[in-house]
Amino acid sequence: MSWFESFILGLVQGLTEFLPISSSAHLRLTAAFAGWHDPGAAFTAITQLGTETAVVIYFRKDIARIISAWFRSLTDKTMRGDHDAQMGWLVIVGSIPIGVLGVTFKDQIEGPFRDLRLTATTLIVMGVVLGIADRLAARAEAGGRHRAAHARKELKDLSVKDGLIYGLCQALALVPGVSRSGATISGGLFLGYTRESAARYSFLLAIPAVLASGVFELKDASEGGHVSWGPTVFATLIAFGVGYAVIAWLMRFISTRSFMPFVYYRIILGIALFILVSIGVLSPHAAESAG
Repeated sequence: MSWFESFILGLVQGLTEFLPISSSAHLRLTAAFAGWHDPGAAFTAITQLGTETAVVIYFRKDIARIISAWFRSLTDKTMRGDHDAQMGWLVIVGSIPIGVLGVTFKDQIEGPFRDLRLTATTLIVMGVVLGIADRLAARAEAGGRHRAAHARKELKDLSVKDGLIYGLCQALALVPGVSRSGATISGGLFLGYTRESAARYSFLLAIPAVLASGVFELKDASEGGHVSWGPTVFATLIAFGVGYAVIAWLMRFISTRSFMPFVYYRIILGIALFILVSIGVLSPHAAESAG
């Protein structure tokens, strides 16, 4: 991998990790259109350490409060009803599905799941799902002529059942094109949470899974020696800086806007990808040889 490739791929990772449009799909498509090798699951997992570091810094006050309350609740029974202590447990519970499924389907994730036809399908299908969830949330908030507006749930209303459902939604992101944030935010909207609450928990929930995946891939890459460390570290730093800016922008954007622009983008990109594959411009396995 060249330094220019690592710069572009780090930029793409940072721009797309937190938007509900799938960073793994965009990394793969960038490589395919540029005629580069597929950066691979290991590169994606390692550069995600950069974007997750951005999450940790952006939400550092929330995270510090949750960790402190969770540890205190282990020895102090009076703390077990504290919202922050419960959030710690809910993040742990919600991280179980992706951990189990990620290990179980590791070979498929790094192989058959990277077929561009599957990526195109998930881009469209999950785009439609996000669109439906967003429209239902908007209708519930606005009410109507014959129905009252419904108050949406906040993070303080999060239950163990909802946390586990969030976790199952997050696990869908193991398939390129789904989008971790898109799947979990869609799940949160269907469960009745506000856009801001759904996005905030989505970002917090991703931290254990992404950090564990990145460390796991770091270990494998160190032993296997199949990663270009200089360019990969450079891409990770780029992803961190760009990712932090994207989080700040997105949290402001969704406070007043819907997710529909991302829905339209996903569907258009998925259809375009199907067309390009069907007419032979792109092979379903373009750029699939690991580099």
